[in-house]
Amino acid sequence: MKLLLSVILLIIIVYQSFKFVQLLIKMKQKIFLPTTNEELLTIRKYPQKAVVELAYSKHKVGIIVYFFMHIYLVVMLIIGGVNKNMDWSFYLLLFLPLIYSHNLLNVFAIVEGGVMSGSRFAAWKTMKSFDFIPINANHKFYGYSKEVNNGYELIIKTKVFPVSCIITSEETKEKLTKILSEHAIGNRKDSKY
Repeated sequence: MKLLLSVILLIIIVYQSFKFVQLLIKMKQKIFLPTTNEELLTIRKYPQKAVVELAYSKHKVGIIVYFFMHIYLVVMLIIGGVNKNMDWSFYLLLFLPLIYSHNLLNVFAIVEGGVMSGSRFAAWKTMKSFDFIPINANHKFYGYSKEVNNGYELIIKTKVFPVSCIITSEETKEKLTKILSEHAIGNRKDSKY
């Protein structure tokens, strides 16, 4: 059981490291949206604050934390493998940092290759559909601010995990709909849009 959990955790760490390196490489691609300060202010990864410009210098703290989190997980995995007194519950604790690791970067951007959201990158070919959900009194983000209350939550369904953000203006919503329809989902027969 211990060996199985070690192998599963190692596979997850390697996969997430690969995806994070891929995200760092994709940060250099041409940005389709947001391209202006006004668009930056109307897109939110979290309801409390707008997304930050897509630049390494703006996200260096998140990148460093993500890097050290992976170093910590590898070291703890090695310690767990060497120490014979550790049981399988130790490995469950190592999964905790991985659960919210995609929230380390306050990023949402449409680039040439796909969509960046947090520390995730969704390529155009992995996207299935997208939907704008109005934020009303029954929505989980309702009540954070007036801008969010009148906005939309964009949910992009991919082959693995969905990608989402909050849109606070109609103009940005229309631009996102156009870009997503043209690049990702509009070229498929099974899409909603």
